[in-house]
Amino acid sequence: MNDDSTGVTAQASLETLIRDLPPDSKLPSYRQLQQRYQLGPATVQRLLAELARRGLLVTRPGSGTFTAPRRAARPAADLSWQTLALGSRAGLGPDLDRLVDPLPPDTIGMASGFPDERLQPLGLLAAAAVRSARRPHGWSRLPSQGLPELRSFLAAEAAPGQLTDQNVVIASGGQAALSAVFRHLCAPGDPLIVESPTYVGALAAARAAGLVLVPVPGDAQGVLPDALADAFARTGSRLAYLQPRYANPHGSVLAPDRHEAVLIAAARAGAFLLEDDWMRDFDLGAPSPPPLISDDPDGHVIYLRSVSKPIAAGLRVSGLAARGPVLARLRRGRISDDLFVAPILQQIALDVLTAPGWPRHLATVRRQLRERRDALVRAISELLPGCQLELIPAGGMHLWLRLPEGASDLDVSEAAAARGVIVNPGRSSFPSEPSAAYLRLSYAGEEPAALVSAVRILAGIIG
Repeated sequence: MNDDSTGVTAQASLETLIRDLPPDSKLPSYRQLQQRYQLGPATVQRLLAELARRGLLVTRPGSGTFTAPRRAARPAADLSWQTLALGSRAGLGPDLDRLVDPLPPDTIGMASGFPDERLQPLGLLAAAAVRSARRPHGWSRLPSQGLPELRSFLAAEAAPGQLTDQNVVIASGGQAALSAVFRHLCAPGDPLIVESPTYVGALAAARAAGLVLVPVPGDAQGVLPDALADAFARTGSRLAYLQPRYANPHGSVLAPDRHEAVLIAAARAGAFLLEDDWMRDFDLGAPSPPPLISDDPDGHVIYLRSVSKPIAAGLRVSGLAARGPVLARLRRGRISDDLFVAPILQQIALDVLTAPGWPRHLATVRRQLRERRDALVRAISELLPGCQLELIPAGGMHLWLRLPEGASDLDVSEAAAARGVIVNPGRSSFPSEPSAAYLRLSYAGEEPAALVSAVRILAGIIG
């Protein structure tokens, strides 16, 4: 009889034998097991070793092989002491979970902060990973600021001819960079000016750093410069967080004629602006305006650019660009956080961003995102007449849907989840009380047909 063909059956039979025997029972000898199951000695040894590895058997030298002793059932541990030890920590709520947790099976995902994995440049990533793994410095220590070639690339993107690699420090993704700026430039209790509404991850990071959030309003053309200047004057804040390009969640773009006023507001306050350029790769029509940092020779703007959105969620690489002593503060802070970003990840990011096929891939992604956005807009117009899109963004990944008067964003999102549609309740994006009930709907994670199906489900809930 062929041992290989009967090994699985023999193992199952042995397991049955072992489970039927009382704990601490001695097994038959190797010879008896060979005869019973018609197996060779090597196969018997291999099967018993595997069962021992799983904790079903124990070998006692000089005595033989025995079934494992039964462990006494332990009472459930009382972990309530941790509640007192941990205390409370603002900013560590569940709002970010929807952005990163895998979707439950058979659901339509409209809550993720990342594009559909089918939009990843898998071929470019695979080729870059192979090349990077073969480079000796892929596994070495780099300068603490990061790979010089990657820093040069990001500097040229942000402000061509104005910034160099010396103006950039590499961080472990956009969220880590946000956290670093908030913790290393501010102290607990300091005021932080934010747009209202804004990115839930920024709110979580700021609250975790112990900062006091100061909301300022905006409109379809971005933050209101007068409101920003007033917030600086009233609070004495030395930092404001802005998303000038396709702001999350509503998709506004800071109008070019507001750039100067925003920079003047920061200059008069002697303050910094953290410019989160998270969507620089996702113009779905005409090019959006250049970053604020390109108009800021005096060093008020700290520029953040992550590659996790355009390339892949798992490529946790970002760059912080700045002028002056603030960059040294951030570099030293980043060293205290995690020393440096894995060199191989930095090299992969650089290889993908400079690959000949990268522009072609981006063009494909933009076309697909445009198709998805337009399908979602049409479905909302046809099936949700009581809801309102105050802005149809020219880029990005989200729509900001205002619900009818009296509707609850929490109730709608919970009912939608029960029916297999995952959306973000809008209140998570507000630093204080929400101005109205909204849903943030991401169109980057699903194809048009699924998005239309999701709107039909929402229509059945909202009425």
